[in-house]
Amino acid sequence: MRSINIANEKKRDARVSFEGHRYQSDISYVLDDGTPRKTVKVLKTTLKESLSSLQNHFGSMTDIADAIIESDPEVNPEVTGMMLDNTKKLYVSQDNKIIYGVDLFEVSRQPDGTEKDRKFYESQRSNVNTEIPIRCTGKRIPKDKAIKMFVFSRKYQMKHVNGLTYDFLFDIAKSLHDDNALMLIGGGPKGNEPLVLYQGGTPYRAFLEGRVKGDEYCLILHLTQLELKEV
Repeated sequence: MRSINIANEKKRDARVSFEGHRYQSDISYVLDDGTPRKTVKVLKTTLKESLSSLQNHFGSMTDIADAIIESDPEVNPEVTGMMLDNTKKLYVSQDNKIIYGVDLFEVSRQPDGTEKDRKFYESQRSNVNTEIPIRCTGKRIPKDKAIKMFVFSRKYQMKHVNGLTYDFLFDIAKSLHDDNALMLIGGGPKGNEPLVLYQGGTPYRAFLEGRVKGDEYCLILHLTQLELKEV
């Protein structure tokens, strides 16, 4: 399980764990002979049979169409349909030459597709298990309002690692359970930064949800990238 350093509203912090739970379906899919299905990578075509290579060789799309009708140059029967494993990602230029020095950019676009902004891509650093704990901001949103404001794409369960952290997380969960609300949490020195769970990961706005039943609790970390707004 992964660790997270979190501070409550009283600015007391503790390192606890968090993990995701995937729903396991009772339905399994098998092939005609009863063997379990599996996902495989299949080679569609090689660079030699790609559209750009065909254009360089034949010229216009009309000439390519005539060649396809006559000799099927877009298919290599010796490799098409081959199962692949241990593949690696490569970057190529417009003339299909391998590029060894690549600059990555983040590009923002207008609704019509035109470029709005361009900047060098910077890999996000994880901020959930550093010396600076993520903070419970105290800003609470009723659950029935939150589900209409955000699209939550991921969720993780926060777990205690000993008796002290049980009390720590239980108090947070009970407070949120009693208020029937979600609480915004954030990273960074001011507690206003989105959470990045791992190196190079996606930044998310994060909320905590608490559920309590007797001495049992469930503290859920909800993550979102999308806020719903009226048009």
